[in-house]
Amino acid sequence: MRILIAEDNALLREGLVLLLAGEGHEICATVDNGDDLLPALLEHRPDAAVVDVRLPPTFRDEGLRAVVAARREIPDLPVLVLSQYVERAYAAELLAQSASGVGYLLKDRVGRTEEFLEALERVAAGGTAMDPEVISQLMIRKAGDDPLGSLTQREREVLALMAEGQSNSVIAESLFIVESSVNKHIGNIFTKLELPAPANGHR
Repeated sequence: MRILIAEDNALLREGLVLLLAGEGHEICATVDNGDDLLPALLEHRPDAAVVDVRLPPTFRDEGLRAVVAARREIPDLPVLVLSQYVERAYAAELLAQSASGVGYLLKDRVGRTEEFLEALERVAAGGTAMDPEVISQLMIRKAGDDPLGSLTQREREVLALMAEGQSNSVIAESLFIVESSVNKHIGNIFTKLELPAPANGHR
């Protein structure tokens, strides 16, 4: 395979070069920063790319951003992300583009070189290779992603009684508030949860 490596740690980068070359693969390019990664991917169009997430100059998410951009131009570009970190936003976007030919391994959890090589071959063949910890992190919703988190305590109480099928008058009695306040809370709930308010029928 023709493989491109994007890794800023020189020792690890050269180690990957030696490992992959020793397995008979051709290293078509190596880059150590985010600015050079996208042009290199588009120029060389490798059979597979091994990419770190955090690269210079900012050490944030340059690697993943470049990969996401490259796969818009080359949709079937196989990419194996090899990182110490799970970058949720761009990892989710990468998988949303297409789950085929994508892998995401955590450096500290790759116990054997054979595991890495098998994962790379699987990704290059159009398969997937995901560390269970990555999947777990992607499945965890941040509190800010939860629309219910935007509701006040009173709105939660109203919503709970609505879920029980209680009428507005019963909700008002249960919470010791006037019915107009219930209507206001319900309006806020529908707005915050981005739910359509039906023209008729019981909410």
